[in-house]
Amino acid sequence: MKKLLALLFSFLLLSSTSVFADDISDFQIEGMSIGDSLLDFMTEDEILEEIELSKDNYHYLAEPKKYSEVYLYNSSSTYEAGLSFFVKRTPTSKYITNKNEKYIILSVRGMKNYVEDLKSCIQKRNEIVEELSMLFPNQQKTEGFFKHSADPSGKSIIDAVYFKFDSGDEIEISCDNYEETFRINKNWTEGLSVAIDSQEIISWLETK
Repeated sequence: MKKLLALLFSFLLLSSTSVFADDISDFQIEGMSIGDSLLDFMTEDEILEEIELSKDNYHYLAEPKKYSEVYLYNSSSTYEAGLSFFVKRTPTSKYITNKNEKYIILSVRGMKNYVEDLKSCIQKRNEIVEELSMLFPNQQKTEGFFKHSADPSGKSIIDAVYFKFDSGDEIEISCDNYEETFRINKNWTEGLSVAIDSQEIISWLETK
């Protein structure tokens, strides 16, 4: 049985008592896992529209067009700021006829608003990290505090904690705090993110 990774009030709830898994695809956010087809949750037209809107989001990477980001809003009461996914950039090949082979999810993220409230975001993140630390006592845990690559001013930061699996996949719990003018110009929100990331996407995001 897959395990539900969902932020509920002040704790992290998993749907199985057997939580010591090594395969990141065993976990879900809002019923969505790495390896699922995004077509099970959105129409192809909706996916393509989101891909077009986010096509320049990762212009600063070495291969900015290799993967696409797709956002899904108004689908979660837990993650009211929305969900996001990474899928391969070229899933529309005419040679792919099986729906389950198209728009394969490589990362899924739930987002919760903490606009101009980094302190509360960090508090909530630490509560989740404490729960995960008990659930995964043998997994490598690391912390990261760094400037957001998308903001040339260097004033936007990410404060994150990562649980790394043997496969190289990760669970990430982070707080984004953008420089306010930058955030408003981008029409972005900010706050808490809970993500399941495949090693494939992690490697891509690290290649500047």
